[in-house]
Amino acid sequence: MNKRTRVEGGAPLVIKNEILQVADVVAKDKGVGIDVILSAMENAILKTVQMKYGEEKSFSVVIDRKTGEIEVHRLTTVVDVVSDFNNHVSLDVARSINPYANVGDVLKDKLPAVEFGRVSAGVARQVVMEHISAAERENQLKEFSNRIGEVIVGIVKRIEFSNVIIDINRTEGIIRRSEMLPNEIVKVGDRVRVLLVSLNSESTGPLLQLSRTHPDFLKKLFEQEVPEVYNGVVKIMAVARDPGSKSKMAVATSDPNIDPIGACVGIKGSRVQAVVNELGGEKIDIIQWSDNPAVFIINSLAPAEATRIVMEEVGNKVTAVVPNDQLSVAIGRKGQNVRLASKLTGRVISVTTEEEDTKARAKESERILNVFSDGLDVDEVIARLLMGNGFTAIEEVANAQITEIASIEGFDEEIATEIKDRAIANMADIRSKVEDLCKEQNVAKDLMKCELLRPELLEGLVRAGIKTLNDLGDLSTDELLEITGDMLSQSEAMALIMKVRENWFN
Repeated sequence: MNKRTRVEGGAPLVIKNEILQVADVVAKDKGVGIDVILSAMENAILKTVQMKYGEEKSFSVVIDRKTGEIEVHRLTTVVDVVSDFNNHVSLDVARSINPYANVGDVLKDKLPAVEFGRVSAGVARQVVMEHISAAERENQLKEFSNRIGEVIVGIVKRIEFSNVIIDINRTEGIIRRSEMLPNEIVKVGDRVRVLLVSLNSESTGPLLQLSRTHPDFLKKLFEQEVPEVYNGVVKIMAVARDPGSKSKMAVATSDPNIDPIGACVGIKGSRVQAVVNELGGEKIDIIQWSDNPAVFIINSLAPAEATRIVMEEVGNKVTAVVPNDQLSVAIGRKGQNVRLASKLTGRVISVTTEEEDTKARAKESERILNVFSDGLDVDEVIARLLMGNGFTAIEEVANAQITEIASIEGFDEEIATEIKDRAIANMADIRSKVEDLCKEQNVAKDLMKCELLRPELLEGLVRAGIKTLNDLGDLSTDELLEITGDMLSQSEAMALIMKVRENWFN
């Protein structure tokens, strides 16, 4: 449908090409397109027109992109039934003006020039600046959206409440106090290298979120200093930082002719020293990465030399055994070394000495020997043979194959059968006693029949007042360990509680 307009007399607001000249100058100064500036001007003039004629009415403002001429029109829509007298006109009235008018057409009445008073000029200026600022921010978002994770250089512009405002190509970024190195002092005008972490999508505040403490900042610095890292020949597999104090970095390479640690250290430590200087003296341990968890954990504790690693079957807990004189080195000042090693490997590492480990193993061996001697009614020699072949509980003996037990040196099938029968009888006796205890204490069937609980474990729980699975699920890991003593490790206790709690959500 063709839309026809009527035009009444009236001078245009401005008919000067200097509008385009001003727009061009501002566009170049702000780094945005000239059309953005002209659109901002149109919105500013529209705001002024609304202040004069009424905000409830509809207007259009157009600046000709070739001549700079500004035209302002009042808009009214042709309708069958007028419900908005400010913006609608009936078909009869419209055709009295334009015989070809139809429902849905928009009539345009040109308005006379608008005089800018102090208030309207101020409003116009504010609208223009808001649009320009929004356009600038949008351009900056586009410019930096693909640079997240890069190290960039900026100039300290100002310091606000201990946060540092950085200027990067006329774009503001912020390094919050928590993202600065401890005791690091910068002054206005200083050049600093920072990691671009993220962008602030809000319409106000510095656009760039920057950091000097992020682990990736360390990785990027080594990329800049070490060609082998930049080219991907040497890969940084993991980083753990205590910013400003100490870091650990695991490196690897698929090229057997390259020493990844030596490449990062450089001749006489030149490469690593450049990074250390940038980080204010932060010490950096560079270690060899390994896909073997035990080897990687041993490497991560450097400069301490672990002799043995004990990894629990459930959970991430690991115990590292070190020589007696290496304990303080392995732990580090205020636990720093072992804490960083835990971050680097993703494991919860605890450190013990060979002496302490020997005592702990002797104590555990004594406990197992007593369990076998008492539960199976055998002498110490047989108990030690069972333990020496990997058996640690009577339940394991009861569930083992006759041939497996008979394969123990000094055993035959007859002895193996007798030991297995005694183990089964012992388990049945314990189970019977526990069942009687459960009935006596009115323990719920869900707890009695729980396959996750060994008889001796169930007995300990019942004697501690645990009578339902919900009671067990309500326990914390520490509370469960206090009840079970040596029967569960911390990771086993945590896994048991989480398994029991799964029923709450099914």
